[in-house]
Amino acid sequence: MTRDKRHKPRIARRDDWKTKPMPKQHETFILRRSFSESEMNALRFGNIPQAMEDKWFWYMEDWTLWAHRSWTGYCVYRIDFKKDNNHVVTVNRDPEQYGCTSIDQDIETLNKLLNWWVKTPYDHYGEWLSETYDDLKKAGKV
Repeated sequence: MTRDKRHKPRIARRDDWKTKPMPKQHETFILRRSFSESEMNALRFGNIPQAMEDKWFWYMEDWTLWAHRSWTGYCVYRIDFKKDNNHVVTVNRDPEQYGCTSIDQDIETLNKLLNWWVKTPYDHYGEWLSETYDDLKKAGKV
């Protein structure tokens, strides 16, 4: 969500975007990471996409963050935050919705996303450039 003078910020809610539930094909893992109060507040704010480059819609309900791809509405990540910083992540494993099958790669990707999402203001364009570069690098084009 753009948090500048042109847009009045508001907290993202489930009904703000067309979303699909986490599929039955999923896997869980533990994400060990701490978050400051200001970082949690940024995550609680969520993100309602404002531009085509903004690939993610996310919102929080209680202590659970839901992350959906903005174009498809597919739920890719669910993070259940825990006080001991051993957060339970549920990740989509439906190959028609999400191609990753490696928990190690998911941990790396999710940490990169979270690093962007906790920034205030959130920079969807910078995240898009970073993801695009990473995709080109993986394809051997950079």
